[in-house]
Order: sequence, then structure tokens, then C-alpha cells
Amino acid sequence: MSRIFFNEWKAWIRTGQFRWLILLLTFMLVAVSYFGAQDVANRQAKIDGSKKEVREQWESMGPSNPHGAAHFGSYAFKPLTPLSALDEGVNLTAGRVLRLEGHVQNEVVHSSQSQSVFISYFGPLKASILLQVVIPLLIIFLTYYGIKGEHEQGRVRLLMVQGVSYFRLIIGKVVSVWVLAILILLITLIIQWATFQGSLQPDLLLRSALIVLAYSLFYLVIGSFTAVFCARWAGGASALTVMLAIWVVWLIFLPKVSSWFVQQQNPLPSRHEFKIAMREDRSKGIDGHNPTDEREKALKDSVLGAYGVSSVDSLPINYDGLVMQADEEYGNKVWDKHFGALFEVLQRQKVGMQYAGFLNPFGSLQSLSMGICGTDQWSHLHFQKEAEAYRRVFIKALNDEHAFGGSKTGDWGWKAEQEFFNQIEDFHYENPAYTKVASLYWPDWLSLGIWLFISLSLLGYSSKNLEEAVI
Repeated sequence: MSRIFFNEWKAWIRTGQFRWLILLLTFMLVAVSYFGAQDVANRQAKIDGSKKEVREQWESMGPSNPHGAAHFGSYAFKPLTPLSALDEGVNLTAGRVLRLEGHVQNEVVHSSQSQSVFISYFGPLKASILLQVVIPLLIIFLTYYGIKGEHEQGRVRLLMVQGVSYFRLIIGKVVSVWVLAILILLITLIIQWATFQGSLQPDLLLRSALIVLAYSLFYLVIGSFTAVFCARWAGGASALTVMLAIWVVWLIFLPKVSSWFVQQQNPLPSRHEFKIAMREDRSKGIDGHNPTDEREKALKDSVLGAYGVSSVDSLPINYDGLVMQADEEYGNKVWDKHFGALFEVLQRQKVGMQYAGFLNPFGSLQSLSMGICGTDQWSHLHFQKEAEAYRRVFIKALNDEHAFGGSKTGDWGWKAEQEFFNQIEDFHYENPAYTKVASLYWPDWLSLGIWLFISLSLLGYSSKNLEEAVI
């Protein structure tokens, strides 16, 4: 098989069209990867600059009322991962900036696509588009024409007479093209590492290795299925037609159908319905039996009883701060109810799309690619949850200062010193290590493994039948 491999590469090198094709494709990947990495670096620099600016504003606002500072708020910036340039995933549409303020849980805004003038079916040109769409097409054509040439020139029968099995011959062709695709992938990753402004941490190396593994499995599936049809039709034109048709189904049709079906099974509420439901629960009580005025009366009676006074004016603290924090904590329950239900639906949709990968290996590759790069839906929701957890601590610190910092009830002109605000730390977020989230992606790995087993099994079966027919 090694002779078949090296002969295939020699034939490619001697072919001028092939050399130009590989040079063009490599140049495209190098250019897209380099400029994509530079774009990620520039955007991360803007994020770092914005974080610094927000902090400077916070530390220079001077003595302020804590409640006013809660409305002034802060921002959480979703950091870009080292592999974002390879596959930006949901970041193109989901956004990366979240405003943190009192009384409300905001949505992430400022997506990459919303800031771009380039909108297309596949989005901006990224390395992932070339690796997931263009390289498989290259594998299909090179595998097909490599096997077709053996049949047209009559070398198949000659090789089998010499003792070379058809399976070894065809596997040699598949592996030759597969190795070429992996080399192109490695060039892309090397560019990512070269432009990454940081140390190569173990997690980044692990993720890079897993990217190579995931794409390697998928490329081998593509090459094996192409060889199966070539064996079935002895390198005829039908083999290429059928494989291209299957590729179109995997690339366009099945993702659309799977997405529609999963959304029908796990529908999301409209934005209007979602906001109305939260507004009603905030004012009328989560269960409909505990409206705002009743909650405020119960809080007042509890506080007055605890301090042994008959009116809020007699309290040694600022009752307004307690009311705001109580309202905030009740609002947190509302957010947990509605956003929690929303996140559960999104997670079910994500899992549904993963299981759809058992019908479409391209879907499994996409899921793994985004997951390994830290740009999938789960990573986005994890950032949101961490930012919301910080927001609650942040707002509670401000409300507690308003209540216990030295002011009295009704004194809305009271201001806390700048030193207090400086003590409140910024939101810091780090993407979790892949080892902590690896269990989320077992359906995708299993799907690719099953597809590879099926493709190789069919290849062995088809090769045996053709070999018997020739002999």
C-alpha cells in the first residue's frame, strides 16, 4: 500500500494542474487563516480596551449614590478563544457584550455579523468554511479521479493479477488524499499558533489535537464513501454524481430539516411573549398570589419587628436599600424561572442537533468544531450564566451599601465614597478547560466513529465484490 501511496503523490507532483490547485488552495487557507487570526487579535484588543475604559469610568465617577451606580452598571465582555479564528461558531450572531445593571437581566449584544457589511448564506469567509466545505470537495474529486484513472488505464486488473487486492489499492488512494487534507489542516493550525499572542497552554494544545482528530475522522469518512461508490460503479461517472448528491444533502438539506424538526419539538417563545411573561411575574408574583405590594408589606413588617420600631423613619438603616435588594432577589427568581426554562430548551435543541449527527456526519463535525474551539452554544450560555452570577453579587454590594452604609430612609442624596466603588472587582471570565466539558460532546464523537465504521465496512464489502467480478 505504501507504493500506491507514494506513486499517487508522484503523479500529483508531475501534474501541473494539481500543483496549481494545491498552491491556490493553500494560499487561500493561509490568507484566510492569517487575516482571520489578525481580526480576532484586533477584536480582542478592542475588548481589552473597552474593559479598561469601563473600569476607568467606574473608578473616576466620584462619590455617588449606590442606587445610581447600580443603574450606571458595568459590562461583561466575552473573551475570544485562541481558536476563534478557526471556527467562530455562534459568536457570529450571538454577541459578546453584556450590560450588567440593577432590576434587569440583559441579553448579549454586539455580534460579529451585526458589525459586518458582509452577509452571505455561509457568513464571512472563515477557515472553517474552507475546511468543512472546500476540502471535502477536494477529497471527493481527487479520490474519484485517482480511482477512475486506474480503471481507465487498465491497471486494476494488472495489479490484482500481481497479487495486490483491490481493497489495498483503493485504501492506498483514499489514504493518499486523506494525508493531503490533513497537511492542509495542519498548515491552518500552525498559522493559528503563530499569530496567537500568548503561551501555548496545555488546554490549547489538547483542543488543537482534538481538532485534527475530528477533521481527520470526517475526511476519512468522505474519502471512504467516495471510494465505495467508485468500487460499486468501477470508477464510472455515476460514482461522482452520487457522492456529490450525498454531499449536498449532508451540507444543505439535512441541516435545514434537522434544525426545523428540533425546533418544532422544542419550540422557543417569541421575544414578545418572553418579556410579557417576565413582566407579569415581576409584578403579580411568580405563582400569581404574591403581588409587589404584598411582598413589600411583608418585608416592612419583618424589618420593623427585627429593629423594634414602629415606622421606617425610626430605623437606624436605610430601608430603601433593603427594598431594592428584596426586589432584586425576587427578580432573580423570575429570571431563574424564565431564563432557566429558555436555556433548557436551547440545551435540548443542542442535544437534538447532536443526535441528528447520526444521520449526517457533517453536523457532528460542525458541533465538534465549535465545541472544541469554545464557540458553540453551550460555551455562550456558560458565559451568560457566569456574568449573571457576577451581576447579582455586584448589585447586592451596592444595595447593601445603600442600606447599611450610613444613610437613612429617604435620603436619596446620600453618596458613598469613591473608595467603596474601587473595592468592587470587575467581572473576569475564563473559558472552561475542555476536560471539564468533554462529556457534552460524546454523541458527536460516537457519530463520527459509527460513520467511519460504516464507510470502511462498505468499502471492504464493495471491494471484495468487485475483485471477485474482475477475477
